[in-house]
Amino acid sequence: MFEQTFKNIDDILHKDAGASSELDYTEQTSWILFLKYLDALEQTKAVEADLQGKPYSFIIDTPYRWPTWAAPKTPDGKFDHNNALTGDDLKDFVNLKLFPYLKGFKQRATGPNTIEYKIGEIFSEINNKIQSGYNLREVIERVDELRFNSQAEKHELSHLYEVKIKNMGNAGKNGGEYYTPRPLIRAMIQVTNPKIGETIYDGAVGSAGFLCEAFDFMRPQATKADDIKTLQERTFYGKEKKSLAYVIAIMNMILHGIEAPNIIHTNTLAENLADIQEKDRFDIVLANPPFSGKERAEVQQNFPIKSGQTAYLFLQHFIKTLKAGGRAAVVITNTFLSNTDNAAISLRKLLLESCNLHTVIDCPSGTFQGAGVKTVVLFFEKGAPTRQTWFYQLDPGRNMGKNNPLNDADLAEFVELQKTFAASPKSWSVIADSINPETFDLSVKNPDGGEEIIHRSPAEILDEIAALDAEAVEVLGNIRGLLA
Repeated sequence: MFEQTFKNIDDILHKDAGASSELDYTEQTSWILFLKYLDALEQTKAVEADLQGKPYSFIIDTPYRWPTWAAPKTPDGKFDHNNALTGDDLKDFVNLKLFPYLKGFKQRATGPNTIEYKIGEIFSEINNKIQSGYNLREVIERVDELRFNSQAEKHELSHLYEVKIKNMGNAGKNGGEYYTPRPLIRAMIQVTNPKIGETIYDGAVGSAGFLCEAFDFMRPQATKADDIKTLQERTFYGKEKKSLAYVIAIMNMILHGIEAPNIIHTNTLAENLADIQEKDRFDIVLANPPFSGKERAEVQQNFPIKSGQTAYLFLQHFIKTLKAGGRAAVVITNTFLSNTDNAAISLRKLLLESCNLHTVIDCPSGTFQGAGVKTVVLFFEKGAPTRQTWFYQLDPGRNMGKNNPLNDADLAEFVELQKTFAASPKSWSVIADSINPETFDLSVKNPDGGEEIIHRSPAEILDEIAALDAEAVEVLGNIRGLLA
């Protein structure tokens, strides 16, 4: 329905000097798409109010509404080219009037959970990078073709936006920061099994993939109006440090149906762990913190276990922010299970002693496109120490890659076996008492991993090389003889 429109937008941005990468394409599409969505939302609310005989007060003032500056129409509903800004006039209006007006909502809003505040926050964090006012006009006209009226239209738009996020994630070495494979997220959600009334938190929200998928998982549970209100307003919470990721998270959640997402633009790790109170805790944590991030010494002072590795600080934060009995599923590099530095050992000790680490899934190389690291997912419940941990070694039976990504079928066996912690050629359990109390090493060691590899001595390897060389000389001699 709208796939060609998205391709056309990318083609236009590709020829503009101000947009040079998939990240730029997604960012610039996002702010324009947001304003189109906001207008559609306002128009819907105005019609609903009119049907109820009530007045509706528009959030956006008339000069800055989509139909005024972006897509004016003639009385018969056709695009009004005579009154549509273009070229430098359009670019100047957007840069010098529209963006300053929208940024001002942050100061004018009544609180951070309002859509007015989100508008101000978004337009405080990004700028129009489209340098040609004519290219900007073309993009706006393509976006104006999109419709948000039906659930089918909203679903397709959210799907196409997810594809853009995936492409953006694949575009660089830090792809995992923007895009966690959705099949892995869905498996994590199925295991944690959130219910309406529970709160879900991602302190490294990225593009909000975990929160969007959790919303899709929980939406069928909503059987009455109050359930929908709970899902909309009091269920999903996130924090994000990076401006672009923050904007994309807001847009992604809106397209999935959450009108005013509870996403805060902040450095999660700047919060002192000692200041977290019961009111700040959540029932469920779902997250994939940055693999390779580093934090400054002053930030590390907020944590009992000091480490330059961002993921180690995030894991402490997640444990602290869980309620007693709360559940978590967190992606982390597999080296966490066996690293011998003091921080890794102390953190494994904290995890095993304060939480029930009941499940670990070992993901194959290539699960995260462009990340260049192997990962595991830790599933744990807070409040009781670990007695036994069930490990599952994910093996899709093929090399993972951009054109051969993880799919839901790859994780079906894991989800099924995890229900009973069943033993299989790919899964096994480790008793906590058998874990080394000095190192708390949790290395993935499948007891059904096949025959032991016997390493040969250097002398044996050199002897084999010499024998192969002699064999090659003999073969070449025979070939020469045939040619003589």
